[in-house]
Amino acid sequence: MDDRQDKLRQQREARRKRRQRNQILAYVVLLVLIALMAVGIVTGVKYLAQWREQKTQEEQEEQESLQSSLEQQIGQSEESIEAPPETPAETPEPIPELTQEEKLDAIINAMIDAMPLEDKVSGLFFVTPESITNVSAAVKAGDGTREALSRFAVGGIVYDKKNIKDAEQFREMLGNTELYSKYPIFLGVEEEGGKVSPLAAAGLLDKQPSAADIGAGGDPAAAYQAGIGLGTGLASYGLNVDLAPVADLAGVEGSVMAARAYGSDAAAVTDCVNNMVSGLQEQGVTACIKHFPCGGSTAADTHEGLAVSDRTAEELRSQELAVYQSAIDSGVQIVMVGHTAVPALTGDNTPASLSSVIVTDLLRGEMGYRGVVITDAMDMKAISEYYSSGQAAVLALKAGCDMILMPENFEEAHAAVMAAIQDGTISEERINDALRRIYRIKCADRLDMGE
Repeated sequence: MDDRQDKLRQQREARRKRRQRNQILAYVVLLVLIALMAVGIVTGVKYLAQWREQKTQEEQEEQESLQSSLEQQIGQSEESIEAPPETPAETPEPIPELTQEEKLDAIINAMIDAMPLEDKVSGLFFVTPESITNVSAAVKAGDGTREALSRFAVGGIVYDKKNIKDAEQFREMLGNTELYSKYPIFLGVEEEGGKVSPLAAAGLLDKQPSAADIGAGGDPAAAYQAGIGLGTGLASYGLNVDLAPVADLAGVEGSVMAARAYGSDAAAVTDCVNNMVSGLQEQGVTACIKHFPCGGSTAADTHEGLAVSDRTAEELRSQELAVYQSAIDSGVQIVMVGHTAVPALTGDNTPASLSSVIVTDLLRGEMGYRGVVITDAMDMKAISEYYSSGQAAVLALKAGCDMILMPENFEEAHAAVMAAIQDGTISEERINDALRRIYRIKCADRLDMGE
């Protein structure tokens, strides 16, 4: 029994040892297989890297060989082709030089583009110094003038005898005013000769004969000499605009212009007007002919109230308008439109200065005038008794006028024009158009200096 148990125990021990040997052998085999696999992977990766490097080198050598072959072929082809003749370089088309007119337009447009709207509107007004400084009689240009021009950059200031004490005072006043103005400014006076001569009356100029006396003398050259005398004197004080001469015909009995016009004959008056304009403008003073279209064709005075001409359209075109047409053709730069109503042309009693039929259709359209149009003084009763300052200014601009002379209430007129632009009654381009004409006069001397 014991022997049998020993035998069984020995058999179990022998089986256990065989299992251990088999497990050890299996582990060894597995480890060997793993080692062989690792060696194979390393060898394979190394071989693959070498193969890729060799392949890349072969491809590079092939590309270099192909490039060399192509370059050789191209070189041979270039040698076999005759080089084409050189094409001469194209000469750039020259840029046309600006004309004097175009240079002036460029200066003007740049100036206007830089202006605020308030200054543009102010530039349409030609006013007395009192209207912007609120003094009773301005005789100097000091801080009040400087502040006024800073607020309202008016286009022009017109002076009268009450503004003159002596030559030194007047010259200093004008010099300071020009200095204080933000933009070029018209400094004007109404110096016609005869009774309408504020500077001569103040002793600053030699008095020139009246237009009526010159016309009666029958020598148009006398009008030229008067223009030279007035222009020289006005320019010496710094004035650059003369609201003269009268171009009306004293063509009716008791004409309101009898003492201020050169006469009633259109041809004779034409010669005198053109000579006077030439004399003034040769001295650097811009002339302003007046009172378009027929201020002398009535005995009524627009200073005192409504004046209506009974001249027919045919009479006006053959006589009064012929004088103005000649002056326009001769290059006059400013035309003043009067307040006389001309129903033969307009069909009603609207003052000429407020009528688009007169200003735009007739003066601009039919007569071809391209210069500045200014109203007569808007504080005259022909205007002030029927329209407010604001209404009159807006109507005049809508009619085609460029400048408003002496409104009864300047600030009211300025505000009304601003409001008309803002509500679309008047376009800003209409204002710019007026300013271009104004500045063509003010800036013309810049071209004379080569600017």
